[in-house]
Amino acid sequence: MALEATRMTFSALDLSVEPTEPVLEIGGQPASIPLLNTDRVASRMVGYFATCMAPCRTLPGEQLRGDVTKLTRSCLALAAEMFDKRTVPGEEQLGEVREAAAQWAREAVPLGTILRAYHEGLRIAFGLVTARAKADDIDELLVATDLMLELLEAITAAVSDAYVEEQHLVAREHQTATQTLASALLSGRGSSALARQAGIPIADSYQVVALSIPEHPDERDPRVDSHVAARRKLRRLQSELATAFESRGLALLSTKGGTLLVPIEDDAPVLTAETLRLLAESAEVALTATLVTSETDQIPDAAEQAHELLNLVRVGGRNPGLYQMADLAVEYQLTRGGPATRRIATILDPLDAHPELSDTMRAYLGNDMNRQLTARQLYVHPNTVDYRLRRIAQLTSIDLATSAGISQAAIALLARDLDRSVARRL
Repeated sequence: MALEATRMTFSALDLSVEPTEPVLEIGGQPASIPLLNTDRVASRMVGYFATCMAPCRTLPGEQLRGDVTKLTRSCLALAAEMFDKRTVPGEEQLGEVREAAAQWAREAVPLGTILRAYHEGLRIAFGLVTARAKADDIDELLVATDLMLELLEAITAAVSDAYVEEQHLVAREHQTATQTLASALLSGRGSSALARQAGIPIADSYQVVALSIPEHPDERDPRVDSHVAARRKLRRLQSELATAFESRGLALLSTKGGTLLVPIEDDAPVLTAETLRLLAESAEVALTATLVTSETDQIPDAAEQAHELLNLVRVGGRNPGLYQMADLAVEYQLTRGGPATRRIATILDPLDAHPELSDTMRAYLGNDMNRQLTARQLYVHPNTVDYRLRRIAQLTSIDLATSAGISQAAIALLARDLDRSVARRL
């Protein structure tokens, strides 16, 4: 009677109730039925992950029995509800999926492993749902397929977004920690307590590297934001640094250069000319680096020396590449000062009143004493080059026709360039 009265009331109010879609059925039963025993189905899936998927075999057993099994049961419940309601779960229902992805990102479980597990799990679930399908279930199978593909898309997006976001957070935390430790070591304040706090061990010795990063062509392109182009260049370089040194290197870099500390350990990669070439390819610019090997407690002095060597490379007009003290011994010694160095720097003073003679000397030495090439470069006749070389000998006593004169001229030019570089900095 009560039910009849209710019907009469609805009729009197002229209310129309929108009928809900019927539960999706396949093989004469709700499609969700094979998924409702989540414990049994989840156990079967996790067993498959552990034995048939190579990446999952690397996961700890307790993780497979705990987190993975729990999440599998949750996803099975979502799939069952989806078939009953014919509606894909919304973002608010995928919170557990996102939390798990973030956790695995912190634990360095590969994203590919996670996605393959989801794909395989949903494939198994779909196989269970469609196992009882009959010939007249075509329409229901099409609906079930669409729903499962949409669920796979939603889970893939949720997992990928959460994983990448967490990786960015981890990367920022690691970068901050490495910068803090690098700053401490460069200032002579490195300690085991700081290393524990940063989560990065301190090595007994390091390659202390001064790095020069030139402008990328995009930074000079008026159509491109130069600051954006510079940051992109630096991010490419930082990414390759992490790969090349297995995230062990400590870097303090700007878009123009900086300092890199590479630990010297038995199993750790170190900076070589080939490594620098790979870094340059990633940054898409020609890099110049100077390297000094140092005990940890001597890092501040080593860094100062490395940057001094880098300045010598720049002043000397050297090509990009990797340099050590042995490559710059003469230049470095000239910067030490003393009567001999000052005397060398003044040998070419008589040429100050004759800039064409200084230009000719530089061009002649730069062209490996090829007078024809020097003449073409200076837009003069070869005889003019010969005349100027004789004038240089008359004014400075440096005979560029002899090996001794050539060595003397090269060292004197270098000494003057270094002297002027120091004066400009002062």
